[in-house]
Amino acid sequence: MPVVCPAILAADPQQYREQIEKVAGFAQRIQIDLTDGVFANNQTISPEEAWWPVGIKPDFHLMYQRPDAAIHTILEHQPNMVIVHSEADGNFESFASLCHRQGVKIGVALLQRTSVESVLSALDKVDHILIFSGSLGSYGGHANFDLLNKIDIIKHHQPNIEIGWDGGINDQNISNLASAGIDVLNVGGFIQNSDNPEHTYKVLQRIADETGST
Repeated sequence: MPVVCPAILAADPQQYREQIEKVAGFAQRIQIDLTDGVFANNQTISPEEAWWPVGIKPDFHLMYQRPDAAIHTILEHQPNMVIVHSEADGNFESFASLCHRQGVKIGVALLQRTSVESVLSALDKVDHILIFSGSLGSYGGHANFDLLNKIDIIKHHQPNIEIGWDGGINDQNISNLASAGIDVLNVGGFIQNSDNPEHTYKVLQRIADETGST
C-alpha cells in the first residue's frame, strides 16, 4: 500500500525541531531533505545536526553534489535509507555497497530532466527510485504528471523496486500518483504549512489507501 511520508526541510536546528515535532506524533516514516548549498542553492542543517524520534523510519534525501562524506556521517545513526542523486558526483556502486553492508537501503533520485535509461545499469543495486518533481532545496514544487511515464520503464526492468515521488503532492492529486504506482508519497509544505498537520496527513493517507486498494 502507498505510504505518505512527511518531508523535513530546515535551514537551522530550531526550524528542524519545529518540523519534526509537527509530525512526530503520527508519522511512521519521514524523509529528511539535506542540501549542500551547491547542488541546491539553499542550504539546510548538516548531517551532524539531523535526528529523529524513536519509532520513526527516516529516509535521507541528499541533494549534495558530493554526497560521500554525508553518507558516512548518516550511516553512523542507522537510518532506513539514504537517497543520492544520479546527477551527483561519486561512484554510486560504492555508495550502494557501503549502505548495504550496514543494513541500510539505498535509493537514487532523478531530476525532471534525467531519464531512467541513465541509471538502468544500477537498478539491480537499488532499493528505491525517487522521481523528483520538486524545487531543489525548497517546498512548493509542482507535480509534473509527465514524469509518470518513468514508472513503466522502471517497473519493466525492476518490477519489485520501491518508487517514491517528491514534489507538489496535495489532496487533489495524491490519488493520481498512488494509482499510477507510486509507493512512497513524500509530502513537504502541504503538511508542514497546514493548520492541522495530523489531520492533513490522515486525509492524504486515507486517499492513498483507498486508491491503492482499488
